[in-house]
Amino acid sequence: MPDRGSWVYVVNLRRVYWGRKTRRAIRAVKMVKSFVKRHTKADEVIIDNEVNKYIWSRSREKPPSRVKILVTIREEEGEEGPVRLAIVRLAGPKLKPGKYKE
Repeated sequence: MPDRGSWVYVVNLRRVYWGRKTRRAIRAVKMVKSFVKRHTKADEVIIDNEVNKYIWSRSREKPPSRVKILVTIREEEGEEGPVRLAIVRLAGPKLKPGKYKE
């Protein structure tokens, strides 16, 4: 199905440090998912394994304070009509936030 474009976002994860230490990385992954869902109006969000490994790289108690991601939007045909799908990957260090042209 057709791509709807790609965007680069920087997600601030400092808020996950407010809670319990042992669940910070889990909350960070959920926070990335909800951030993408809110900003792209996607029905489903797929987080790439690289993003998950980056968040978990410093253990579950000390996730990074921010993560730069590249979000690609696709429209796919589902059982109940079109489904908006967001695929989340790590963005390169030289990419600036905003619309990304491949």
